[in-house]
Amino acid sequence: MSEPDTLLVLPRLRIQNANAISGVFTWGFPAMTAFVGMMHALERKCAAANVDVAFNGIGVVCHQHEAQVTQGGYTRAFHLTRNPVGKDGKTAAIVEEGRIHLDISLVLEVDLKDLRLSGEDETQAFVQQVADLLATLRIAGGTIQPPVPGQKQRSPWLLRVDETPDVRERQLRRLKQQLLPGFALVLRDDLLQQHRDLMQQTDPDADLLDAWLDLSRLNHDCRETEEGVEWYIRRDHPGWLVPIPIGFAALSELYDAGQVEAARDQTTPFRFVEGIYSIGQWVSPHRFKSFNDFLWYVDNDLDTGTYRLNNDYQQTAQREAEKEF
Repeated sequence: MSEPDTLLVLPRLRIQNANAISGVFTWGFPAMTAFVGMMHALERKCAAANVDVAFNGIGVVCHQHEAQVTQGGYTRAFHLTRNPVGKDGKTAAIVEEGRIHLDISLVLEVDLKDLRLSGEDETQAFVQQVADLLATLRIAGGTIQPPVPGQKQRSPWLLRVDETPDVRERQLRRLKQQLLPGFALVLRDDLLQQHRDLMQQTDPDADLLDAWLDLSRLNHDCRETEEGVEWYIRRDHPGWLVPIPIGFAALSELYDAGQVEAARDQTTPFRFVEGIYSIGQWVSPHRFKSFNDFLWYVDNDLDTGTYRLNNDYQQTAQREAEKEF
C-alpha cells in the first residue's frame, strides 16, 4: 500500500457500550472489521451531505478500555441486561452481549478527490463537518459520547502528508506524540507463518490452526536447573500478541440480489461466508516507522471469495528485524 496523501485525525473519542465480542472465538476489543464498516458508513454519510470524499484506510489507537464484566478467579462474565417480559407475560430470553467502554483515537486516510480546501478556515470547516457526521454513527455498536464539561478536548485535524522525507518524518513524529499514551492493533500474519514452521520442527503435522491456538494462549513449560525443576511462561515471539478476526471467506456461490429469502438486503448480491482469523499485535504508536503502520485497508480477492482486511506493519517489523543481523 502506498503512503497516504491526507489523513484525518479524530482524537480521544469516548465510546460507550461498544461490542466486545469480536468473533466466534475472540472477545476483549471490537473487530477491525467493525471499524472499517463504520468508515464505509461515514463515507456514505458524507456523500449524502454532498461531501464527495473517500476513506481508504483506518487506524485505531486505544487509550483506555473498561470491559463490562464481573471477574471471579479465572472466570469472567458479561454484565447482561434483563429485557421486559413478552406479550405472553413470560420472561424474555437473555441474549448474551459483551460490552466495553473505550477511549480511542481514529486515523482515517482521506481521498479528497476534487474537493479543494483553500485556507485554514475551509479545512477546519470540512474536518468539523466530518466529525459531526461521525457523531451520528455507532462505532462497533457503541455510541460516541459528548465531551465531558470542563475537560479540555482535542480538536480533529487534517494532516497533508508532505513528499519531502524530512518533513514527512516530522509530521509522523507529531502524529505519534498526539496518539500517546495508547496502543494500536496491527496485523502479524508473518508471525503466524513463522510459528507454524517452528512447531513443525517437532510436530510435522502442525498446521496454521495449531499455530494460531498456540499463539493465542499462555504456554507454561518447565526446565531443569541446579535447584531442580523451574516452571516458566514460554514466549516464542516478543510482543503483545492476540488472536483477531480479519474478514470472511466464501462458503457458497454468489447469489443474485433477492435470490436468498430473509436476507437483510434484497438489492445486493448475497453469499454465505465464514470468519477468517489471524494474529494481531498491540503496538505503542512511538514504534511506528511510517504512516501505513497505523492503517488497515480492504484487501479482497473476489476470484477466491476472500473478503479480508490487511495492514502493512509486518513489513516494517521485517525490515527492523533484518537490521539486527
